[in-house]
Amino acid sequence: MLPREAHHFQDRAAIRELDHAVGPASTAVCHVLVGMGGVGKTQLAAHQARRAWAAGELDLLLWISANTRAAIISTYAQAAGEILDADPTNSEYAARAFLAWLEPKPSSSRYRWLVVLDDVADPADLRGLWPPASPDGRILVTTRRRDAALIGSGYRSLPVGLFTSTEAAAYLSTALASHGRSEPLTALAALSDDLGRLPLALSQAIAYLIDADLDCATYRTLLSDRAQTLADLLPDCSGLPDDQPVTVTAAWSLSVDRADRLAPAGVGLPVLRLAAALDPNGIPASVLTSPPALAYLGEHSTDGTDSSGQAGSHAVTVQHVRRALRVLHRLSLIDHDPGNPDVAVRVHQLIQRTTREALDPRQCDRLAHAAADALTSIWPVREDDVSLAHALRANTQALTAHAEDVLYQPQGVHALLFRAGKSLGQAGQVSSAVNHFEHLASKADRRLGPDHPDTFNARHNISWGQGMAGYPAAAVTGFARLLVDLERVWGTSHPSILVARQSLAHWRGQAGDASGAATEFAQLLVDSAHVLGPSHTQTILARSHLARWRGETGDTAAAVADFSQLLSDQEQLFGQDDPRTLITRHNLAAWTAKDGNVPEALTAFAPLLADMERVLGAGHPDTLFTRHCYAHWRAVAGDTAIAATDLSQLLSVQVRTLGSDHPHTLTTRLDLAACRGAAGDVADALSSFARLLARQERLLGPDHSHTLYTRHCRAHWLGVSGNTKAATKEFAQLLMDRDQLLGQDHPDTVYTRRCLTQWRGVAKGSASAIAALNQILANGEQALGPHRHQILNNPYNYYYWGEVQPFSGCATWMCEGCLRLRYGET
Repeated sequence: MLPREAHHFQDRAAIRELDHAVGPASTAVCHVLVGMGGVGKTQLAAHQARRAWAAGELDLLLWISANTRAAIISTYAQAAGEILDADPTNSEYAARAFLAWLEPKPSSSRYRWLVVLDDVADPADLRGLWPPASPDGRILVTTRRRDAALIGSGYRSLPVGLFTSTEAAAYLSTALASHGRSEPLTALAALSDDLGRLPLALSQAIAYLIDADLDCATYRTLLSDRAQTLADLLPDCSGLPDDQPVTVTAAWSLSVDRADRLAPAGVGLPVLRLAAALDPNGIPASVLTSPPALAYLGEHSTDGTDSSGQAGSHAVTVQHVRRALRVLHRLSLIDHDPGNPDVAVRVHQLIQRTTREALDPRQCDRLAHAAADALTSIWPVREDDVSLAHALRANTQALTAHAEDVLYQPQGVHALLFRAGKSLGQAGQVSSAVNHFEHLASKADRRLGPDHPDTFNARHNISWGQGMAGYPAAAVTGFARLLVDLERVWGTSHPSILVARQSLAHWRGQAGDASGAATEFAQLLVDSAHVLGPSHTQTILARSHLARWRGETGDTAAAVADFSQLLSDQEQLFGQDDPRTLITRHNLAAWTAKDGNVPEALTAFAPLLADMERVLGAGHPDTLFTRHCYAHWRAVAGDTAIAATDLSQLLSVQVRTLGSDHPHTLTTRLDLAACRGAAGDVADALSSFARLLARQERLLGPDHSHTLYTRHCRAHWLGVSGNTKAATKEFAQLLMDRDQLLGQDHPDTVYTRRCLTQWRGVAKGSASAIAALNQILANGEQALGPHRHQILNNPYNYYYWGEVQPFSGCATWMCEGCLRLRYGET
């Protein structure tokens, strides 16, 4: 008896793959359909059997429900009784007689046969019971098992997966239409995604939806309500469609029980539970083998349970976890890919949900904390591995989707939530980081109170993110308010006060008040040294900030002197190879160049880069940034061709290690475009600026300082290309935007106004251009303002998220000589 074909049996790619696999060209004796419970393996096998029988390709078709050895023997014996008149009561003998009859025969008595072994639960059940290899016969197996024992010579494994998005939507549409119902394709696609495109779940969901007279939107709302269990939203056993024997929530129970009994006994279920709390699309292997994970698994291992069956505390090792993952993989409860460690484990979302819903609230809370501890424990401070960082953020998002409230305890917010927000900022997703911390601050305020340290911490990150997103004035306002509240609660000497003052001073400088920033850092340095000591990291950082902002006021010589003294002190305190010392060497070289001594700076950058590669590694973000700055200043020195080559090579490395959307990668794209333009390929430069601008507007937003600076560069190169009308128009629009965002006295606004004046002069001819330039230079302070150094170099914002201080500016300058050459005045 073949299983009845499901109503609305869905045509799918898997049917054609199976047809091709068992076709005339196939040399395989046996085809094994492998997949998790509910993907439709049995229906595919039955469809293939019906097709072969209807086509007259078979003389004998034997279908066996092969979930136990006894069932296999019994069905063989029944066949022997009907075909060979064997005594079916002696089942072992009759079964052997039937298998012998299947052996290849002389051509005069050959029969074409197909034996289907459906739902093999254990490869051991088939020991001695495999049908023989025969040119006249075929074997088709369906199983959840991926054991090597099922794949031998002449045996071919055929993985069966989920419906595709198109197949799932087609199935839902057809099933609803049979009941006189229709829904928009977007609603059907969303429902199929909610159910993970699992055929069994889709069919049962349709039955429930019809019986309960719900539309897709209402049903999806119920599914998203964590107060409702999946069992509440699917038919009970009496209402299952297509003669299905079990509900979705029970579809994997036998596999889970078997996984927990296989060695290492008692570890499989706790590992599955931990995986059920994380991202279904990929869990880093290191999360599941971290110390917090091992502690949780040890607490919940059932190995050596007492007579009551209660879990005890047992030592679970990394090797135990790896073996348990392989067991779960063999039973198709997870997909385990050790060769891809950042997303080594994948679990279907419905397996995850049914696993979590089998736990009581106390167990769920413990699981969530264990998962959060595990993620936090392996999260690196510096995210050199972009793939790992992305996976950790995705796993955090998956965890908070079902257990966020557990991470807000009276003692504070779990560190994972702060780490995830910082990671978004480090990856350049600044707007997402701000949204993350705004949500965190709101919940912390409600759960912990407005004066809790974690609430203050979240507010600090919001303000910093606003500055990074291109709103330095908003950052200044936010930090000023935060500082008032901090001083009210903690007084004026608390270390957190010093951190907030540092942030306020920094963004005051970024908002255009470099002198005010330098003044504040000077006082902050005195207070930090008094409260924390002269060797404390915060004090050292205050010295670095002070040196930087003195330089931004135009006193580049003071910046060089300050960084030189700081470097000497750090070498004594931390050593020459300490990363903090290396960063100060970088800053000293950069400010030496800004002070006008580019050859000396290049001489310093070369050995610095070698030391950073030796100490930090060639792929470390700080090393890559130093490579970028070295290339940048070589371009300033006139070696634009070499700089372009260096930047091109660096870009390839950054895309691979940091990602194509990382802020440092985008900065390299900008300088590479400028170098190519300076080398004579203006068309390529303009094309590159256009692509970069589109990417920045999408990633950073139109108001971000980097986006605005790219607009500045594109306008400049439009002018260089000869399209002075377009350049003037773009500078005019940029000036309006910067005036509105930053104010008319901000150095970037003043710089844009200078460039607009200059290009308007160029558009009118040689004499007007030179007159405009000379007027600007003659006015000096009046035209450029007191921060003329900052205007001319237009440095990028300090990358708070990664604690790196990049400096970069346009390598092409417009001087009177350039203008005379432009107009042929050689």
